[in-house]
Amino acid sequence: MGDASKDAAELIAFIAKGIVSEPDDVEVKVRDDGALLELETDDDDRGRVIGRQGRIAKSMRAILQASSVGGDTRLEIVD
Repeated sequence: MGDASKDAAELIAFIAKGIVSEPDDVEVKVRDDGALLELETDDDDRGRVIGRQGRIAKSMRAILQASSVGGDTRLEIVD
């Protein structure tokens, strides 16, 4: 795992922890040599990070794409 993928994972974790009610349960896993980030949260908080009609998830993906560390990284919110 390179520095860029680690920084991208930290960015997503920082954003997600600010949204959820159980920030200690937020975990971001780096997969496919940094090409994929998997965001895991508490079951009750999953809807918070997705948002209405997926708006928050889309915003998190847009921030990731606009950042200098996550330009070619995908974000998935897993069950």
